[in-house]
Amino acid sequence: MGALEGRTALVTGAASGIGQAIARALARDGVQVLVHDVAESGQEVAAQIGGRFLQADLARPEAVRELARRAIEQAGRVDILVNNAGFQHVAPVEEFPEETWQRMLQVMLTAPFQLIKYLLPGMKGRRWGRIVNIASIHALVASPFKAGYISAKHGLLGLTRAAAVEAAPYGVTVNAICPAYVRTPLVEGQIAAQARSLGIPEQEVVERVMLEPAPIKRLIEPDEVASLASFLASEQAGGITGAAYTLDLGWTAR
Repeated sequence: MGALEGRTALVTGAASGIGQAIARALARDGVQVLVHDVAESGQEVAAQIGGRFLQADLARPEAVRELARRAIEQAGRVDILVNNAGFQHVAPVEEFPEETWQRMLQVMLTAPFQLIKYLLPGMKGRRWGRIVNIASIHALVASPFKAGYISAKHGLLGLTRAAAVEAAPYGVTVNAICPAYVRTPLVEGQIAAQARSLGIPEQEVVERVMLEPAPIKRLIEPDEVASLASFLASEQAGGITGAAYTLDLGWTAR
């Protein structure tokens, strides 16, 4: 029997990368996982872990409301919410498309706010809940050419702290994980985009941009983030809330 047997989780952006690793980790803990993604490949992940697939485009506010409704309808309850979905766009701020800016804020900040808004009442009513927001080291520091992403992640950390304070009396914890660069399809795409923006080879992007600030010179694996998310969802983490857990290879130690 898993450590979280009988609990239900909704993990957004779970068709690949960090979200998929978290969905698999929670399933191993005995959680019934609702696998969300805009991509239909999430169906395969759900089938592999014995979960259910919910497709929705988080860039549409009405689709987020419908996702919350369907999650409760299909599972009866959501005890654990993992806000993971996101995407990258790399460009100087003066060249950053306004429509991309708005979409990034909707997917990575407004959609988590909406899902917390719709799912938190049930958690409070049951006097138990776990909300884990997958932020980024860029919720704490800045890098060039990522104005939309960094703004959304800084906002997500503020949302984490505010929701944590409000939810604490009801047995609900809200925390953020702030990893440095993780080996995911998203990061692989970002390497190519930054190479174009900076005019350097892709390997130099990894060495000079991604790994340069970190004492540990490697990318983080998705399973490392998933292990931390699994812990924050556990009973043992019931006294931890409003925290920003850095998994940053020592980036912010300097």
